[in-house]
Parts: sequence; C-alpha cells; structure tokens
Amino acid sequence: MGGFCGVISKEDCVSDLFFGTDYHSHLGTHRGGLAVLDGGYFQRAIHSIQNAPFRTKFEGDFAKFHGKLGLGVISDTDPQPLIVASRLGTYAIVTVGLIANIDDLMEEMYRDRKMQFQFSTSSGVVSPTAVVAALIDSQGSFVEGVKYAQRKIEGSCSLMILTDKGKFYAARDRYGRTPIIFGKKDTGLMATQESCCFPNLGYAHLKDLGPGEMVEVTADGLTTLVEPGPEMAICSFLWVYYGYPASSYEGRNVEMARYRCGGYLARRNPVEADSVGGVPDSGISHALGYAHEANLKYARPFVKYTPTWARSFMPSDQRQRERVAAMKLIPIPNLIKGRRLIFCDDSIVRGTQLGQQAKRLFADGAKETHMRIACPPLLYPCRFINFSRSKSVYDLITRRYIREVEGENADLEKYQDPNSPEYAKMVEYIRETLGLTSLAFQRLDDLVAAIGLPKERLCTYCFDGKDVAFGTRPCCPGGATCPCACAGRRTPEATA
Repeated sequence: MGGFCGVISKEDCVSDLFFGTDYHSHLGTHRGGLAVLDGGYFQRAIHSIQNAPFRTKFEGDFAKFHGKLGLGVISDTDPQPLIVASRLGTYAIVTVGLIANIDDLMEEMYRDRKMQFQFSTSSGVVSPTAVVAALIDSQGSFVEGVKYAQRKIEGSCSLMILTDKGKFYAARDRYGRTPIIFGKKDTGLMATQESCCFPNLGYAHLKDLGPGEMVEVTADGLTTLVEPGPEMAICSFLWVYYGYPASSYEGRNVEMARYRCGGYLARRNPVEADSVGGVPDSGISHALGYAHEANLKYARPFVKYTPTWARSFMPSDQRQRERVAAMKLIPIPNLIKGRRLIFCDDSIVRGTQLGQQAKRLFADGAKETHMRIACPPLLYPCRFINFSRSKSVYDLITRRYIREVEGENADLEKYQDPNSPEYAKMVEYIRETLGLTSLAFQRLDDLVAAIGLPKERLCTYCFDGKDVAFGTRPCCPGGATCPCACAGRRTPEATA
C-alpha cells in the first residue's frame, strides 16, 4: 500500500513532517523517504524500513534537515520521494496508488518520445512514480500534466509535488480511491492520507480533497486548480482493514465504522457463546461492536506482540506471511480452554492464516470457534490500489471453490447473493476447509450502512465486481461491442 504526508509552514517543518510521515507506517514495510526544501535545494533521504521502524532509520536525518516545506512517504512500490529535473523545473514528487497499465504507458511514451528519463530504479524495477512524472512532464504545466496523467492512468494515483521554487501541489486520484486530507494550524498546513496524525501535532481538520481535485498549497490555505469530479469510488477497505482506527475519511471515522460492522454481524448472525474476541489488530474494533450488540463478554484469547511484527499481508512471500501471522499472535490458554468462542476478523483472502489460528484454538482446548467476518466474501482481487498481494484470482479461497465446482467461466453474481444456495454452499466449503464451528460474512448492504456513505460513492469491486471505471457489470465480454465503460480495451478479469 503506502501513504504520504506533506507540510508547508511559516516555521521549520521538519518535526511535523517526520512525525506525520511516521503515522503512516502501518501502511507499508518496505521503505520510507523524506525530502525537505531548504534555500532552493532539496535535502532527501530514503531508507529501507524492513528491519527497523521509520523513526529509527530517519532519526539522523531529522536532526540534520531544515526547511519550511517538505514531503514524506511510506512506499511499498519504489524509492520515493523522486527528485526530477525537467522542462517544468526541478521538483520532488511522491505518489500512492496502482498503475495497472504501466507497461502500455511506458511503451507509448517511448514510441512518442515523451519520456524524459529512465524509468527503472537501481534495482531494475520500474518506478511507477517516474512514469507519473514523465506523464506530467509531457505537458506544458503541472496542472495540465496532472490532468493528463489522471486521464491516462488505469488504476489510481494520488500525488504531491514540491518545486524548488517553493510551489506545493496536491492531487487526489481521479475517483478518490485513496484520500488526501488537509489539516491546519496557525503556522501552516499538512496534507496527509491518515488524519490520525492531526491531533497530536496540533492540526485541525480543514478539508478532504474531492475525487480528481488538485490544489496549490500555501501556509495560509488552498487554491483549487482542478475542480473535483462528480464520481467517487473511495476504497471501502479503508474502514474494514487498512485505515487507522483514529482516522476519518469523508467524515466517517474508522473505529466507529468497525464498531457498527460488528453490531450488524451480531444482529444477522447470533450464536450462543462464552465470549467475543477480535483477531488483532483490525478485528478488535469489530469484536467490540459485536460483543456490545450481543450482550456478551469481550475477551482476548489472542494478543499480538506489537514491537517487531508487521502486518502479515505485507511480505511478498507466502511462507513469510504465514510465519509472521503465526509468530505475532500469542494465545492465552485460560481464555480458550473449554470455551465457546466468537472471533471477528476483517476478511478472508487465502484462508491460510485463519485456518492455522482455528487449529491452534482447538489444540488449546476451545470447545467451539465461531468466526464472523466484517466484509462480504472477496471474489475479485483489487486492481485499483496497491494493497493486495494477490497475484491471481485463484489466490482467493472463494474463487478456488467456484473453479472447483463450476470451472473457470462461472457466473459470479449468484455467489454475491447472501440468500442464494450457491453462496451458502461456498461459505460452508470455507467453514469446513478452515475447521470452524460456524462462519458468517458481513452483508454488503450492512457494510455500506456501517461506513455511512452511499454505495455509489464507495469502491466495492472486490466484493461485487462493480466499479465506476468500467460500468456496473461485474464482468464484460470485451471486444469492440463491449457495453461497459472500458470500451473493449480490457476486462476486469483480464487485468486482475
């Protein structure tokens, strides 16, 4: 995934930038970066954060950097911030998102001689941020360049730019899949993805950028350069899983949304039990809502060892993910043995980790294990933001089951309907495979209600295959006669 932070101040900004960026560390484990403008020149540092946290790696830079404007980023894609020298001038740029058509864009720019520099990093990996910068530099101004990049990119790209002349721009991705939120205090402004960093740094919420909106930022306020678009598809998984509990997006707080999710699960899927627990960390909020609604005790049969273990979806290697998942959760046998347990978790992807946890619970003497999942079954890998490690649709346990019973060209709509027999059989297969006493998923309408935004303003693609980028059909035939907004260029399945 990843996240960024930008600060413009009437005083030195480095402290706010350092801690503001650090508040995004839950969004990535690969590398962090800072760039600060000091007297027309950039001070920049990029460090790996795979073996040590952001604060540890950047303490030395924090002490040396000085300036009133800066960008910070946690990136799992490429080394950032990137410093670019182009016909638009010298500038620092940070991006967050997923460029699904990056190969097509590179081929087009090479063919049309629009690229201004090499795309690869020192490791030989294509830099998405460099591709975005090349798209911007192909136009006559930063405004036209950002508008052009947003039109060309399939997927998403939110970005911030800081020029060596002291100009600071921020632009949210075309459909607002990831947030950009501004906070203000007497000395200046902060732009961030996670609003949780505002209170402890003295900022008050100022504005959420709209989808596709671009602004110029000064220490006194914002000037809109590109008006927000009419359509929004902000990622619903912000509230289910990867958003920080103290953050709010579009005015909807993460912790409260998860609490409501748990309440809906309790009302729809009651079961007699001795206690309710949450799989740390994101499952805890869901479990608290469930326990309150069901009038059951909340307990912690698993606790998470937080000092060193990252989120288990972060590592790219499956064996490493399983190792992290197993090592970070420590059981408390006295809260497990002989008990009927309800557990809330955010989602089931492959099912590997949850199956291992169920085995551990029964090995420690659990009488029953009832799992309640805070979102609907995942039927499509995310193709719009870079938070999923799934390489194939068949990484998903749901799709492996559907392929097993129907082959590769099944009609998926019936598996989205919680009242259909096909849905019930799929859930039963997952329950049996994972060794659970019972299993229930959140209904999509309940998830939408828990978040509190209209369904048409949320991206729910991973649950129902529907998205504003290519119309509302969960799958399309492609080709010249394709009825979807993708205009026959590609289907969701082809690029998943």
